[in-house]
Amino acid sequence: MSLLSRLQGRRGEHLVALQFVLFFGFVLTPSWNPWLTPGILETMAPLRWAVLIALGTFAMVLGAVGSMHIRDYLTPLPYPVEHNQLVQHGIYALVRHPLYSSQLFAALAWVLFSLSLTHLAILVIGFLFFDYKAGKEEGWLRERHPEYADYARRVSKFIPWIY
Repeated sequence: MSLLSRLQGRRGEHLVALQFVLFFGFVLTPSWNPWLTPGILETMAPLRWAVLIALGTFAMVLGAVGSMHIRDYLTPLPYPVEHNQLVQHGIYALVRHPLYSSQLFAALAWVLFSLSLTHLAILVIGFLFFDYKAGKEEGWLRERHPEYADYARRVSKFIPWIY
């Protein structure tokens, strides 16, 4: 077993632990942006609230619908449950990882609302983390589902029609 495999765990359990660290790091990190003034925040308040509500709602819907479509196969681990089926309908016809996407869009909503550079940095790290975690998950899904490669060519990973 390689060092990287040991670091992520046999079924990705260490990746889940790292995901919690990133989540709590994002939540507990103070907002910081040396170029922001109270005047800028006040002037941009209506736009910031609109973006927060729109992206936050999108993130919640993405997560809820994604969870409903795979409810029988849902696990916190990237390693698929033994009885899983490849879900390609509903939200999974638009993005392969709507649960990861929902967390990224929620974080983006907060970054655009707070205009925080510290949160932007954690969002970038989070995106790279979820891209890696999704890649591990997809490797395991390809082993079980030969049709996964075609599905991955047709459907974006996180952002519909983009990535």
